[in-house]
Amino acid sequence: MTTRPEEAEAGRALLPTASAARTRAAVGELLRPHRGLAFAGFGLMVVATSVGLLTQPLLGRIVDIVTEHRSADALDLPVLALAAVAVVQGVTTALGMSLVSRLGETVLARLRELFVERALSLPLERLEKAGSGDLNARVTRDVSRVADAVRGALPELARSALSIVLTLGALALLDWRFLLAALVAVPVQAHTARWYVRNAVPLYARERIATGAQQQQLLDTIGGARTVRAYRMQTRHTREVTERSRASVELTMRGVRLVLRFYSRLHIAEYAGLGAVLVTGFLLVRSGSASVGTATAAALYFHALFGPVNTALVLLDDAQSATAGLARLVGVVDEPVPASAGHADDRPVPAGAPSVTLTAVSHAYVPGRPVLHGVDLEIRPKERVALVGTTGAGKTTLAKLVAGLHRPDGGGRVDVGGVEPDESGRLVGLVTQEVHVFAGTLADDLRLARPQADDEELREALATVGALGWAQALPDGLETVVGDGGHRLTADRAQQLALARILLADPPVVVLDEATAEAGSSGARQLDEAAERALRGRTALVVAHRLSQAATADRVVVLSDGRVVENGTHDELLAAGGTYAALWQAWSGSRSPGTAPGAATGP
Repeated sequence: MTTRPEEAEAGRALLPTASAARTRAAVGELLRPHRGLAFAGFGLMVVATSVGLLTQPLLGRIVDIVTEHRSADALDLPVLALAAVAVVQGVTTALGMSLVSRLGETVLARLRELFVERALSLPLERLEKAGSGDLNARVTRDVSRVADAVRGALPELARSALSIVLTLGALALLDWRFLLAALVAVPVQAHTARWYVRNAVPLYARERIATGAQQQQLLDTIGGARTVRAYRMQTRHTREVTERSRASVELTMRGVRLVLRFYSRLHIAEYAGLGAVLVTGFLLVRSGSASVGTATAAALYFHALFGPVNTALVLLDDAQSATAGLARLVGVVDEPVPASAGHADDRPVPAGAPSVTLTAVSHAYVPGRPVLHGVDLEIRPKERVALVGTTGAGKTTLAKLVAGLHRPDGGGRVDVGGVEPDESGRLVGLVTQEVHVFAGTLADDLRLARPQADDEELREALATVGALGWAQALPDGLETVVGDGGHRLTADRAQQLALARILLADPPVVVLDEATAEAGSSGARQLDEAAERALRGRTALVVAHRLSQAATADRVVVLSDGRVVENGTHDELLAAGGTYAALWQAWSGSRSPGTAPGAATGP
């Protein structure tokens, strides 16, 4: 079962968080394929802990030899045994910890794979509603907390738990009364643990949500800095960032105060238990029921419990923090995806260039505030339609609907050759203004569109979009590492790379959403020509950044306030003297006399 936080920050529908039961079940599912490794690792740690428990009786034996004034030769055997215990315990502990660590890293790697796989399968609309800050917090902070716990807390917690259980058993073997004395500390420790877990779990969950909201606010403020300044909203955004940061810091400080109170209660339990064991030893030695060495061994056993007990309880802090993060990761892994997402490769792709039909298409990112209103539009096979309109008219939203990234609201439908588009890109290819260059070789980046493509096909695609020259001039040609940490590509070259990927993927329908907007005046014509070649023979919808792109299209559709207000050829709309003609006149008037056609930017 998965629960969704009711306190969706700033009206956002945050990604879900798994329940405690579902989180435990998910861990069990991840561990099941590695049971052999788990048994081997924990088995070795049992051996290491058991051997280590021989230390206290051997020290007690040495105390008895000394108190009985026996010869120094009697110390040889206990001392040699202590040395052997140290060697065996060290070797088995190292092997056991390494196997447990390997188990943790293997399970964590699988969890990461499932998380990334599901996050990439979720509809873009779902992620946009949650906000990038929420997903970013899970990918960074939550994964980091879980990873730290797996590498540090899990092995130490396992070893501490074994030490506690086996040490209590050893105390019982010495004398059952020593075990009873040691258990004096348990009620205080148990109450402390319950108190801490009861308070820590909701606190850490709230801290994660507050951190995600803080990151989202920072991303919104920094990413929209131009808009913030243009509308003089600096004071408001600064106040919101301050408020969210203050809320995050306050929750963090509450966590610090909680931990300090947790430690102080543990110290009370330690000294109460140790005092009880010492008094018991004194009484047993005085009555002759135990030797001084046995009482010493009992005291050493209980003192040895300080470390593992405190470690186990202190690790509750890391464990609760990691559990909260783990629940958020499992929540995303369990998030349902559209039925079509998992079967995209099985869906039929229409032969040739299909038509695209939009019927009564509406869409709203926020309920009650529609961006598109009942749009009806048909794009004929191999027709290139330019979509124009002022900022906020709904052009990008319409483009995403055709590409399958969003679904229409209220019963509307997008039909591409008889098939509803999805996010796989097999039916509709999308190139936006923001193109990502993936880290790796240029060839690998291109093969993301067609993994089986050979070098000749890659060169052909690059040549078609006019990029082969600069690609071959790179230090290692197609094997040059690009993206983060590699050769940085300019904006226009990145767009050419995206167009080359479209050619390799070969979708029958292509949507260009201001795909050539990043080109400067010198590269605008070249990039437009590259787009022209990439769209040849395909049905295409072009969100035009420059009205010269609309002038060369087969048809122009004008959007205004989410509605189609004009539809016709460039010449027809100019002659009509309506919205498009006004946009064309404003755009043409903004160009300098010497500007080459297609080079200037639109409104």
